[in-house]
Amino acid sequence: MTLVEQLRSVMLSVAHNKLRVFLTSLGIIIGTFTIIMVVGIGNASEKAVEDQYKRLSVESITISKARGGGGRGGSSSAKSLTKDDALLMPDVLTNVKSVGVSTRTTSEIAYGTTAETVNIQGINEAYADITNLTPFAGELFTDEDGILRNKVVVLGYNMADLLFEGQIESAVGQTVLLKGTSYTIAGVLDRIGGSGGISGGGGMTNSASADDMVFIPYDVAIKYTSGSSRGGGGAAVTFIAQANNIDSVQPAIDEIKQYIGEITGDSESYSVVDAGSTLASAQETSKTMSALLIAVAAIVMIVSGIGIMNVLMVAVKERTREIGILKSIGAARKVILMEFLLEATFISLCGGLIGVVISLFAPWMLSFTDIKYVASVEGVIIGLGFSIITGMFFGYYPAAKASKLKPIEALNYD
Repeated sequence: MTLVEQLRSVMLSVAHNKLRVFLTSLGIIIGTFTIIMVVGIGNASEKAVEDQYKRLSVESITISKARGGGGRGGSSSAKSLTKDDALLMPDVLTNVKSVGVSTRTTSEIAYGTTAETVNIQGINEAYADITNLTPFAGELFTDEDGILRNKVVVLGYNMADLLFEGQIESAVGQTVLLKGTSYTIAGVLDRIGGSGGISGGGGMTNSASADDMVFIPYDVAIKYTSGSSRGGGGAAVTFIAQANNIDSVQPAIDEIKQYIGEITGDSESYSVVDAGSTLASAQETSKTMSALLIAVAAIVMIVSGIGIMNVLMVAVKERTREIGILKSIGAARKVILMEFLLEATFISLCGGLIGVVISLFAPWMLSFTDIKYVASVEGVIIGLGFSIITGMFFGYYPAAKASKLKPIEALNYD
């Protein structure tokens, strides 16, 4: 029996049981689609993580209050690092050339009849330089604006787009209300994507994008929005230092920790992490989540594989006399084995291909949600690979059982 004849036999069997084959392949369809979706969402997640940190220089070091409010044993008795303490670092530490400071709070921003809740980030010039915040229109404020308590604000790109209905450049010079106080718009930031490396409290990158935030001078934020100039009370205060060069990053971290220990009495009371380590950690977390989701999709595949096995077991019983006839005219065991194995593989492959076709509509389906998706050949290959392997693995046992039937017993089967 040639391969062509075997394939023809498989097609006839599938055509004779179209509904059953379709219902059997549903699990494969869903599993393949899920795997492709998971890989696409995982790729989008990894890209978002890279976007979040791409504007941070490799020499940057984030300094934030350790979780629990303290270091060893989680003690909260350690002093807090103040803005003045942090800004002294470039003068007293040999491997640190610049230090930025920030504080964040939430308020409502209003322009005309439009109002929106927004994250307000109070920063100094150094913070903007280290995180590479650049204006799309207008200009950034200066430290002098903070000293003079000038009420100026820089809008994130998306926030300006929302408040001014796409007329972004016209936002410069206009007045908005923050916590009931008027602020003049000095500029609008260039579109960033992700969170642009802007850190929130607790040493973690805040999920809010810099494009959706507004920025004011640090001293203005402390006086009018945050209500605290220390890391130990009010809104969280974080710092970002910049080492002299990439080779100075680790020495700078060591110096900063020692300096913090001298100021606060506990060198572990603040988390001191370089941008590279933070990025690697975030990427690892993203990959772990993707792996877990793929594992869930694999379980779906296994369940559908069991369905294929059950259907083929029924098919073996239904076609017992056919198998007996094939064996009586000289069909070898491997021919019978291959025929049923091809049928299992064909069912799973068809399910996989349908899953791939459905996945082409994933971007459209996800456009109604906030979930990001990046299509890839990798996802299609993994999805199809899983579907084919599932069919072959779970189809082998019924195929082997069919191939072992004795001709006389098969012919006499009723």
